[in-house]
Amino acid sequence: MTPNTDRNIPLFERAKALIPGGVNSPVRAFKAVGGTPRFVKRAQGAYFWDANDQRFIDYIGSWGPMILGHGHPAVLEAVQSAALEGFSFGAPTEREVELAEEILSLVPSMEMIRLVSSGTEAGMSAIRLARGATGRSKFIKFEGCYHGHADSLLVKAGSGLATFGNATSAGVPPEVVQHTIVLEYNNVAQLEEAFALHGKELACVMIEPIAGNMNLVRASVPFMKRCRELCTEYGALLVLDEVMTGFRVALGSAQSVYAKSIPGFKPDLTVLGKVIGGGMPLAAFGGPRAIMEHLAPLGGVYQAGTLSGNPVATACGLATLREIKKPGFFDALSARTRLLVDGLAAAAAAEGVPFSSDCEGGMFGFFLLPELPQNYAQVLKTDSARFNQLFHGLLDRGVYIAPALYEAGFVSAAHTAADIDATVAAAREVFKTL
Repeated sequence: MTPNTDRNIPLFERAKALIPGGVNSPVRAFKAVGGTPRFVKRAQGAYFWDANDQRFIDYIGSWGPMILGHGHPAVLEAVQSAALEGFSFGAPTEREVELAEEILSLVPSMEMIRLVSSGTEAGMSAIRLARGATGRSKFIKFEGCYHGHADSLLVKAGSGLATFGNATSAGVPPEVVQHTIVLEYNNVAQLEEAFALHGKELACVMIEPIAGNMNLVRASVPFMKRCRELCTEYGALLVLDEVMTGFRVALGSAQSVYAKSIPGFKPDLTVLGKVIGGGMPLAAFGGPRAIMEHLAPLGGVYQAGTLSGNPVATACGLATLREIKKPGFFDALSARTRLLVDGLAAAAAAEGVPFSSDCEGGMFGFFLLPELPQNYAQVLKTDSARFNQLFHGLLDRGVYIAPALYEAGFVSAAHTAADIDATVAAAREVFKTL
């Protein structure tokens, strides 16, 4: 009997003895798709190599931050230089100011910004700020949108129309989510009813403009327009969670995409992460001066963090933003992403496999369904067994997509036309078996 030489297997066994599930973030465990996770040894450009030194074309890119690809020379130089100056100070630095200036120059809906260390931290802080600024407690979120693992955000839809949600995690008491209203994404009638019932008690509406945690589902223009109108009418804040879409779908983020169709559109608060850190732990939330000045030390809404504005992370993020704002960057990235989704769609059609897809900038999603879903309930109609076959078929052929059908994918500037061709060819081979 030939011994198994896959080094990922013993590594996973070691990890499971020490870390719950063997991973430090659940989706990495491959529980949804089965099999053994790939333990990454190194990465460069559009690729990473696992513990067996097998190369994979990487379409998760650390779940979005690696928009330039892994190991971009300008980013490496900035990080190495910053690390030599010091890892962390617990005091202000000039680079924090430079990063804030860079972000605010690209997202005009924000006049002030607060840097934090994770998307979860930014999301929960934005909710606290919205409550503090409005003096209200209730807020609306949408089923299928993920805003981090803060207690009040781990909620699924309630049993009736416009009712309060139920906790989706053990350890979250019902009273913690009693002010969270969960609605169906892209359902204008339900949104209007919720405002009619609770409008004067709502601090905010929090939404992913292009959701990336039910694969990729975008808010329709009429739905986003109505969100903005109702928030304005009732004095609630519109909070766009752009942790995933910020600087990933466009230089001005998703809000700039919607502003093309909705004159004057802008959110009251924006939550950012991923790309603004370039792969380092960094996130932010921001908005107009009048709202942001409710934050301590100016106002009564408390928020703090030992590593907020970390000097190495801000160097990484600043270098990344300076690269992506170069002329033509997003045109090229969008074209490469479109080449991928069109190629996958053609390969599926050639083999008679139901398939639908969408993309914006460097973010893409696809479903083994004949039509694009508009909400979480429709996403659930995807055949998970067939997706798992597709995932493992691609993995065996050196292509790494998200190990769960509910996750969007990401193309980087480092992906070449040859990488896209190889991916589409691999997918067509797998589609033949579905």
